[in-house]
Order: sequence, then structure tokens, then C-alpha cells
Amino acid sequence: MAYSDLELLARIIKCEAGGEGENGMKAVASVVMNRVNITYGEYSRYKTVRAVVFQPRQFVCAMETVGGSYNAQNIYNMALEQIHWDIAQWAMAGNRLTNLGTALWFFNPYSPECRTYFPTKVGVFAIRIGDHCFYNPTDAYADT
Repeated sequence: MAYSDLELLARIIKCEAGGEGENGMKAVASVVMNRVNITYGEYSRYKTVRAVVFQPRQFVCAMETVGGSYNAQNIYNMALEQIHWDIAQWAMAGNRLTNLGTALWFFNPYSPECRTYFPTKVGVFAIRIGDHCFYNPTDAYADT
């Protein structure tokens, strides 16, 4: 797809957190941009929104198939609204949610509890926003 980085960010915001309210969408945008801007560890190789969004197996919304079946909730099927564009511009301008820290990961545990580490001991729980748990890098992340 020939989407710009701005449009890709707006689409991933809508797809991953469209039902999470403004702070939930800003948190997802912050994670994507934190990955774009980090200077160490695994994600330091991905310097654009496009590279981050399409890094294999990172965002379900960037996959057209999941478990061998068509994924109808993907970034190509998103009908963007102005708020998605606004939040994408906000994040690309360098803004971040202050209570999020330098989070590089988020996921929905489908339970009231957020586990302490995600995906392994490279990320430690920072905050829950809506249905998503957010994780900041630990010292072990630098070795990835």
C-alpha cells in the first residue's frame, strides 16, 4: 500500500484502539512512535512508522490473515475519522502521554489483570489504559 506514515499511524490507531477513547488511542500512537525513535535494542532497526507497523507479528491489525483465516479488522478496512488523523499528527509532532513512560508494547489481556512482564522480561508493566496493558523496556531490552 502507498499509505503515508501519517495515514498508517492513523489507521493503526483506529484499528488497535478505536474503542479505547482518546487516551487509549494516544497511548497506542505513543508506543508506535516510541519504537520509531528508540536508539537501542531490537526496535532501533525500525526508523519509520511503516517499518514499525509492518514488522512481522507485531500488530494484529497489520495482518490480513490470522490463524489461517481472513482478518476483517485490519488497517486496510478502517474508516478513519478526524480524531485518528489528529492523534497521529499529535504523536508525530513528538507528543506522548506522560503517564505512559517509554512504553514499547501493549496488549489486551482480556482480563482485569495485567501481567508483570511482557512479552518476556524485556518489558515491565507501566500502566493500564482502557482494555490495554502498557509495558516499558527493562535493562534486558537493550540486549535484544
